[in-house]
Amino acid sequence: MYAVVLLVCCSWVALLCPSVQAYENLALKKPAWQSSTEMSYNGAELAVDGLYTDLSWDGGQCAWSVGGQTTAEWGVDLGGVKYIHHVFIQYATDNWVWDEYNGYTGYFLGFSVYISNTTNKEDGVLCFRDTIYTRATIPNPVNITCPYHGRYVIYYNNRTHPPYPEGYSYDVYIELCEVEVYGCPTPGRYGENCSLLCPENCHCDVIDKTCVECVPGYKGHLCYEECGGHTYGLECKQSCGNCSGGVQCDHETGSCPKGCDAGLYGDKCDLECGGHTYGLGCKQSCGNCSGGVQCDHVTGTCPNGCVAGMSGDKCDLECDGHTYGLGCKQSCGNCSGGVQCDHVTGICPNGCVAGMSRDKCDLECGGHTYGLGCKQSCGNCSGGVQCDHVTGICPNGCVAGMSGDKCDLECGGHTYGLECKQSCGNCSGGVQCDHETGSCPKGCDAGLYGDKCDLECGGHTYGLGCNQSCGNCSGGVQCDHVTGICPNGCVAGMSGDKCDLECGGHTYGLECKQSCGNCSGGVQCDHVTGSCPKGCDAGLYGDKCDLECGGHTYGLGCKQSCGNCSGGVQCDLVTGICPNGCVAGMSGEKCDLECAGRTYGVECKQSCGNCSGGVQCDHVTGNCPNGCDAGMYGDRCDLECGGHTYGLGCNQSCGKCSGGVQCDHVTGICPNGCDAGLYGDKCDLECGGHTYGLGCKQSCGNCSGGVQCDHVTGICPNGCVAGMSGDKCDLECAGHTYGVECKQSCGNCSGGVQCDHVTGNCPNGCDAGMYGDRCDLACGSYKYGVECKEVCGNCSNGIPCHHVDGSCPSGCDAGAYGVTCKESCGNCSNRDTCNDVDGSCPYGCDVGVYGKTCDKACQSGRYSISCAKACGQNCQGCNRFNGVCEFGCQPGWTGTFCEKRKVFAMTMKTSRFLLNWWIFNRSSTELFS
Repeated sequence: MYAVVLLVCCSWVALLCPSVQAYENLALKKPAWQSSTEMSYNGAELAVDGLYTDLSWDGGQCAWSVGGQTTAEWGVDLGGVKYIHHVFIQYATDNWVWDEYNGYTGYFLGFSVYISNTTNKEDGVLCFRDTIYTRATIPNPVNITCPYHGRYVIYYNNRTHPPYPEGYSYDVYIELCEVEVYGCPTPGRYGENCSLLCPENCHCDVIDKTCVECVPGYKGHLCYEECGGHTYGLECKQSCGNCSGGVQCDHETGSCPKGCDAGLYGDKCDLECGGHTYGLGCKQSCGNCSGGVQCDHVTGTCPNGCVAGMSGDKCDLECDGHTYGLGCKQSCGNCSGGVQCDHVTGICPNGCVAGMSRDKCDLECGGHTYGLGCKQSCGNCSGGVQCDHVTGICPNGCVAGMSGDKCDLECGGHTYGLECKQSCGNCSGGVQCDHETGSCPKGCDAGLYGDKCDLECGGHTYGLGCNQSCGNCSGGVQCDHVTGICPNGCVAGMSGDKCDLECGGHTYGLECKQSCGNCSGGVQCDHVTGSCPKGCDAGLYGDKCDLECGGHTYGLGCKQSCGNCSGGVQCDLVTGICPNGCVAGMSGEKCDLECAGRTYGVECKQSCGNCSGGVQCDHVTGNCPNGCDAGMYGDRCDLECGGHTYGLGCNQSCGKCSGGVQCDHVTGICPNGCDAGLYGDKCDLECGGHTYGLGCKQSCGNCSGGVQCDHVTGICPNGCVAGMSGDKCDLECAGHTYGVECKQSCGNCSGGVQCDHVTGNCPNGCDAGMYGDRCDLACGSYKYGVECKEVCGNCSNGIPCHHVDGSCPSGCDAGAYGVTCKESCGNCSNRDTCNDVDGSCPYGCDVGVYGKTCDKACQSGRYSISCAKACGQNCQGCNRFNGVCEFGCQPGWTGTFCEKRKVFAMTMKTSRFLLNWWIFNRSSTELFS
């Protein structure tokens, strides 16, 4: 019995796994996570530390999760999307033999491996899920071929949907001692050394270059075809909107190159206009549609009509023509200024025309009012009728005592009664008589009497109430009844309007019209004869002291002399003062002093300039006898230098000062700096040394011939040196151009960098397929790729390959395959030629090989044609051609195919092993019972 048990526990079926090629471990020491952690020394990172010599749970080399869970997940972040070939997993064994009796096999069964671009496994692809292994057949370690691209590799196991097959554990653990992910570290590469480039726009198979998936915007077997038919993006599965003119949207982004059709917006033209807009670019505005609904995004029409106050298909026209409200069917009145009433409410915004009232101006004025806002009052119309509501005019005239069109004016101008046709006198204080009776309420003006004040005073009386008496009028006539004035003057020696005053003020005779002089002591002359009783005042002479001094004399007895008065007039006869000032050049009250202190002319009020040497200018003309000080000019040296001149005689020139300001007239210095292009205190020096502009602070480029750029604008007059462009030659050539005027084109530099702007040389070499200093030559002589170092494959009929990617345009020669025809066909059945695209054998593989291209040796445990047969179950490794167990048999078996059972004696070590196996199986039975 023990022999049978030993034979069972020592035998297992090997996993059929592809051979491992020379790829890089992309997971080594990368960030990892797991759903839970058993102990601090069992972290997820231990599964990617490169160590797995101790496969026990507490050896410090294995990731371990908490037990009793129905799901367990572990993952590693490769740091970016990578091209993966296969995944290696070393599960824990507790350093025991890995067979059906090892307690860890049940926890390994049913595991899955995913490749994803997110940490969610459901977003990725399933590489492997165990559905066939048993505790006796599950291998450890295991290699899983997984030719996909992705960033995250996720190990997952679960016990969420019992029952499970025999041998499965009740719960799951993470018990991973090492996970190695092999593939190419650089995206876009494939092959054993990851040295071959995938086709352009293609995520290719890491083994055979087949396009597994195209980059967004491309489709087809080799991903050369751009998306069309209004599609874009990954696998051309996204639809773009309606681009303007029906053109195709951008095959990668879905954006429309020339904008959208009318009514749409957004990069992809997939959004309808909103917010009361429509049409091309949603730039047109529609009105207020009924119910607040959006107008038609293409035409702008409102589907259910307009809100109150709006009209037109697009509801963008306000009601007019004195209409308002829904459908513009209501009428409003006459608004002020002829303006339209409010299109919604009908209210007039600025009030009504004259004669109308209310919000809508639809009611005429009443109650003796008229005009704007019915705020003006009309008078008492005859018969009590209403005045005109607009003009206020009374249609049938006014009541007695009132006048004017509107009967709002009481009779005036000394009139009263009906139509104000009766006249009254001059009432006291100019008060109007009663407009109805004509009586004066406060009496009469001076000189009048009677009820209506229409009778004049008489009998040498005048004034208020005729109570004042007038004087001796000439010829004995009556004085004026109002003022008392004598109409024909007075008798001799009398004066005053009323002839009641003797002559005074140096007058005498009839009407006091004769003048006597200034009598000494200010005494009045005789009012009848005019003679002075005590002689004359200073400046006068004669019996009546009525003759003034003359001949430039003045004072008592006319014995003093005065100066040269202006206009040659006589000086004041008393004081000697010149009444109208002095002749030019003289000053003083008596005009006897010449002008001084840089003054000249009439009254010495004119100033002369800065005469040379500080001498006084001529007191009459103001001229400087010896010329002017620096900075001044003119006969009088009173004009500062101008017109960009300065200094003595204004003979020196200064430059152009900032803002057109004149330089200092003495020194020539510019107060606020210089105009653009000039420098120096006097702004008389042009910018140099490749500078220009304000303060010569701006730099211009390298002008052709080394000439100076324009000192104001910085523009180079004769163009630029090679490699420079722009008016100021300060821009290096760009956009793959170089040389004089940037008119020469360079080729495709590596990485899309700009070539040297002067020589056109590429600094870092060329893009794939190009060569030469300027990368403007395509590879030839059966070369391609970067620096034309790649050699073309075996293209059909010796035709050269494509200079960039090495693809063969007409296929491969016999025995070669792949895009570049560099791959050699495997061992096809009957030595057939493989397919020149993917290397597949049309009728299968020869003996001892398998795979799509028949170039892989049979996996351990397989042999014969296409490796279709399994080695004997007790064989440790058979010959892949004939199945002979050339590496020996499992313990207890013998024969060519290990088909014979061998009997042997049990050792102490074997007894200990069987005891452990019995204990484990007893505990497992109790666990699952």
